[in-house]
Amino acid sequence: MNTAAKLLDAMRANPRDWRIEQLQTVARQHSILWRQQGTSHCYFKRSDGATLAVPAQRPIKPIYIRQFVEFVKVEFVKGA
Repeated sequence: MNTAAKLLDAMRANPRDWRIEQLQTVARQHSILWRQQGTSHCYFKRSDGATLAVPAQRPIKPIYIRQFVEFVKVEFVKGA
């Protein structure tokens, strides 16, 4: 199991106290594009065009982590 998979499992188990860099690592592993150019949010974009905006402030609130996990899960299921 690689680092991104471990991070995703840990996010699923405990959605508290995560940093935007960790979400970007998971996104990169799942071929989800992201951008954050001088803004307060990081925007993730799946291959089907769906997007998710996550505030980049630390720590990220649990609701955004749950949304991100579901966002990645849909991409993973669709891509499999």
